[in-house]
Amino acid sequence: MIDLGLSGAPAADANLIKDGTEATFMADVVDASAETPVIVDFWAPWCGPCKTLGPMLENAVRAAKGAVKMVKVNVDEAQAIAGQLQIQSIPTVYAFYKGQPVDGFQGAVPESEIKAFVDRVIKAGGGEAPGESLNDAVDAAEEMLAEGAATDAAQTFAAVLGEDPNHAGAYSGMVRAHIAMDDLDQAEAILNGAPAAISKSPELEAAHAQLELAKQAASAGPVDDLKAAVEASPDDHQARFDLALALHAAGDVQGAVDALLEIFRRDREWNESAAKTQLFTIFDALKPNDPVVLNGRRKLSSMIFA
Repeated sequence: MIDLGLSGAPAADANLIKDGTEATFMADVVDASAETPVIVDFWAPWCGPCKTLGPMLENAVRAAKGAVKMVKVNVDEAQAIAGQLQIQSIPTVYAFYKGQPVDGFQGAVPESEIKAFVDRVIKAGGGEAPGESLNDAVDAAEEMLAEGAATDAAQTFAAVLGEDPNHAGAYSGMVRAHIAMDDLDQAEAILNGAPAAISKSPELEAAHAQLELAKQAASAGPVDDLKAAVEASPDDHQARFDLALALHAAGDVQGAVDALLEIFRRDREWNESAAKTQLFTIFDALKPNDPVVLNGRRKLSSMIFA
C-alpha cells in the first residue's frame, strides 16, 4: 500500500458543530476563532431555506475534518447578537477568524458554493482545504499512468477514493488504469459501480468513452489491409470506418478522426450517422482543449453547417 500522507487527517471531534447562545457566543466564536476559523449559521425554526442550508453547511464542515468549526445560532433566542451583527435576513452565515468576521453570505446557496465558501474560510485561517492534498495525489497518479505505471496509479487512485469515494477524478483514474492494464471487464465493473453523485461527471463520461474505444480496439483489423481496401474502394464506408478503429487502436488518433471526417463528408447519414457518433466518442475520451478535439470539432461543424 502506498503511503500518500492522507490517512492522518484529524477526525471530527465532538465540539466540531455546536448550538450557540448569547451567553456562549464569546467563548464559542470569538475566543475559539483565535486559532481555528469558526463559521456561524444564523437561523430560525420557521425559516424554510435554513432547513436546507444548515445540513449542507454541516456536511461541508465535517468534510473539512477539523480545519474549521461551526456554531448554529437561533436568532429568535439571540436577538442581541443578531442586532450587533446587523443580521437583516436569514439564513445568514458569517465566518470568524481571530475574533473578526472574514467572510460570509446571505440566503440559500448551492452546495458547490458552500464548499467553495468553506474552502475560502480554511485558507483565510492559514489551513489547506481538504480536497487539495487529494487532488495532488490524483495528479501524481495521473503522472504514473502516463508513464506506464498503471498498477501503482490504480493503488493511488484507490487510496484517494478511500478518503473521498465521490472524487470523480480518482474514480475516472481507476477505470483508466484498468483499461491500461487491459482488464476491460474490471474497468467496466468499476464504471458501472460509480456513485450516482458523480456518474454523469465529465471525468466519468471521458472514462466511459475510453472504455468503449478500448473494446473496439480489441477487434480492430490490420491497418495496412484496411488502408489497401479503402484505396481500392474509396466509397466503401465500412472499410474506412474499420480503418478509423484500427488507426485509433494503433495510437493514430488524428488519422482516425480524419478517416471519420471523410466518411461524414461523403455520406453523413451512413449507418445512422455512425461516423459522427464515433467522432464524439473520440472527442469525449480526450481533454476538451486537445488540438485533435478542437480542430476536429471545427471541421465537423463546418461540414454540418455548410
